[in-house]
Amino acid sequence: MFIDALNMLRRLVNIVDAKTLPCHSVSVTHRHRSNEELKHAGVTPDLIRISVGIEHVDNIIADID
Repeated sequence: MFIDALNMLRRLVNIVDAKTLPCHSVSVTHRHRSNEELKHAGVTPDLIRISVGIEHVDNIIADID
């Protein structure tokens, strides 16, 4: 999985943070939604939300690349 391949960015549920955090929306923030609700919201199984923190942008991009 994409998130597992990241080195600097860590999978955490703590969205209110100064760190850049990837989130697999279907299994974390939207796990209580039905398939119909997910489809209506545009949340797909492969969607990764990234909350960008205060790390240097070059380090964030390098980790994602």
